Amino acid sequence: MAEQQPTASLSLATVEGADPELESLPEPRRPGRNITIVAMAVTGVASLALAASLLGEGLYALQGGQPTDVGDLSRLPLDGSRASWIRGEALLGHVGAIRYDRPLERDTFRLAPVNGNDRLWVEIRVPAGFEGPYFVPPTSFVGRLLPLSERGLRHLGLPSEVQHATGRSLSPDSWLLIDGESPASLRWAIGVFLLLVAFAAFNAYGLYRLLRPVRDD
Repeated sequence: MAEQQPTASLSLATVEGADPELESLPEPRRPGRNITIVAMAVTGVASLALAASLLGEGLYALQGGQPTDVGDLSRLPLDGSRASWIRGEALLGHVGAIRYDRPLERDTFRLAPVNGNDRLWVEIRVPAGFEGPYFVPPTSFVGRLLPLSERGLRHLGLPSEVQHATGRSLSPDSWLLIDGESPASLRWAIGVFLLLVAFAAFNAYGLYRLLRPVRDD
């Protein structure tokens, strides 16, 4: 007696298209997916914002050679074509000067305008133990020159600090000379910039994979 083989039957609806009973079911709740999408979008945008804030430091770190000698800083014309790594001499003023420190650093910092050139402010680092009432600021500086409007996160609060401490406001067209900041000292910014861009690209690819429509073959 021949053994009867089971036969597989497919519904007509399944053969011709989607099952209407399945289509009538409500969409499943996926809170974990939505949280993942929001988290990846926020971290991706934040990574791009931080990378943009480090772009100036990264470009400055790529410079080579020697600093440009500009001579007397009180006579330095400040414009967009000015070299960013310079060497110069000046006397610093006391009106509007402030002293501050940063978290996780023992050294302190001073910010003061150049005598005879109120648009140019110089930040100097004071080694730990040398700060005091008899501290004499240097008169020769080598460092990074940039418009105040292009300052990074480390100097973002300088105008408000000057306003709070002295009541004097920095003009929007002021410039900042960061004494001691050479291109080699900012090589870390290149690595951090590339890491942030890669992290943003990873999040963008993850969002694409999560949000792209799934096609049924």
